[in-house]
Amino acid sequence: MTLADAPLAPPVPPTPAEDGARLGFRLTLPAQVLVLFIAVFPLLMQLYISLTDWSPLAGVAWPRAWEFWNGFANYSDLAQDGRLWAALGRTALVMAVCVPVEFLLGLSLAMLFVDEFPGKRVAYSILIMPMMVVPAVAGYMFFMLFQSGGPVNGLLGTLLGRDIAVAWLSDPTLALVAVMIADIWQWTPLMFLILLAGLVGVPQDQMRAATLLGASAWQRFRTIALPRMKTIMIIALAIRVIENFKIFDTLYIMTGGGPGVATETISVYIYEVTTQDLIWGYVAAIALAILVILSVAAVWAMKRMGRAAA
Repeated sequence: MTLADAPLAPPVPPTPAEDGARLGFRLTLPAQVLVLFIAVFPLLMQLYISLTDWSPLAGVAWPRAWEFWNGFANYSDLAQDGRLWAALGRTALVMAVCVPVEFLLGLSLAMLFVDEFPGKRVAYSILIMPMMVVPAVAGYMFFMLFQSGGPVNGLLGTLLGRDIAVAWLSDPTLALVAVMIADIWQWTPLMFLILLAGLVGVPQDQMRAATLLGASAWQRFRTIALPRMKTIMIIALAIRVIENFKIFDTLYIMTGGGPGVATETISVYIYEVTTQDLIWGYVAAIALAILVILSVAAVWAMKRMGRAAA
């Protein structure tokens, strides 16, 4: 009998795990296609519009935006838009101030709350309340607080023993400071929760052993807690950097981007160009550029997390 006449081996039946994987893929395929469509279609539409001068005032629907094709002119205009770069600079300033302050305050509070003390649950509930406030409501609260005759000036007047009538929201510098204070007040609790979760995960037997060996609180944190919290810290910082980059609600309610453009961040600038100037092709180009920036930041954060976990 030749090799060609030899009987074929029976096919190997799939394992239960393979059957389960195939069934799971078939069941989730419609949802995966829907999510892919929801994510990819707007992105492709935005890319298409960003290569044109189309706007709602053009008199044609967006599928015919090719009639206003301008190639990469919108992207070249980004480099020459002084107002855009100024808005990015203010956004970076807010981020550079708020995120480190929120991180340090959140870490300090987490180190206090990792141990038991009387009234901890009540203090914990009060501490996380600002995070639960709707940003627009928080913006209105701080808008009222920083009025010339508001509680902030009243408290300062009481402490200094004289009348204080600082126009916080009308001063270009102080308005941005007021916005930063509002952001720090609302989002420090989020940083606190994330870092507290990281501290709770540190082996307490090692911390107690270090204490018995005479290590100070700073030494225990630096040598035991910090190495185990690197990933958590990077996650917390990445979340707040990305979210702070998109700051809008609180700021717009408090100042509307003013006085003038003194508090105009990139989100406020995009809103103004979208709703007032209606230059949607240019807005699409700005949004895609920001998407690339945030994506690079996210990839960098994930790489750092991988190195920290290694």
